[in-house]
Amino acid sequence: MIKTEIGQTTPDRITVRGHDLANELIGQIDFVDMLLLVTIGRRCQGNEKDMLNTILVTVTDHGLTPSALAARLTFLGAPEAPQAAVAAGLLGAGSVFLGAMQNAAVMLREAGRDLTEESSDDEVAQVAMTFVKERRAARLPLYGLGHNIHVDGDPRIPALRAVSERNGYFGRHWRLLLAVDDATRDVYSRRLPANTAGAVGAMVLSMDLPLHLARGLALVGRCAGLLGHLIEDEQSPIGQELWDLVLRQDERNALPGDR
Repeated sequence: MIKTEIGQTTPDRITVRGHDLANELIGQIDFVDMLLLVTIGRRCQGNEKDMLNTILVTVTDHGLTPSALAARLTFLGAPEAPQAAVAAGLLGAGSVFLGAMQNAAVMLREAGRDLTEESSDDEVAQVAMTFVKERRAARLPLYGLGHNIHVDGDPRIPALRAVSERNGYFGRHWRLLLAVDDATRDVYSRRLPANTAGAVGAMVLSMDLPLHLARGLALVGRCAGLLGHLIEDEQSPIGQELWDLVLRQDERNALPGDR
């Protein structure tokens, strides 16, 4: 028999993770609890809710990013299908934009496999330096490090660190991320500052949650941001202007014989 433990529907009852949706969940728990319940089978524990809310707020929108551009241009072509526009935006969540949280979490877990919560700052710094040198020698990327705009430091990092500290989730992976940030000054010709992807990866590791949640939370939060872009584009359209900009650039790049 094919079944799922996540949810079930009968003629008179809907259950989610064994809880009656109508009588136990609707109007009684919030979305963050529901998110954790449906993904890992339990509600938030301790201070997890504050951490997860913070992550969702952080990733909701960052302006006219590739995901927002993809959503707006898809909406331009198919205004009757906003779900397609949101999906188009989410499909671009990868290792460069939006989706690097999971890559950073995997990298930090691997780099910090020999560290404990009791490891000294010197031990963490040494691990970070060795790791950065090895990554550069192998020409491998440092996920969660570097930013094309915030070259002197991501302004979100202090805020995310403060939330982690007040909730008791500032652990070895957070310390390692910041130590890697420091190590890049010596290994590279410039600093590669810790960014939001690295912070979210460290936060998910500190809570000992499944690593897929790192990227999953980014997708959930960004859904709201993309919906905002679609509503704005419906009220104050810029999708056509974006497309016209592409056409004008194509015309400028075209060879005389191509026109």
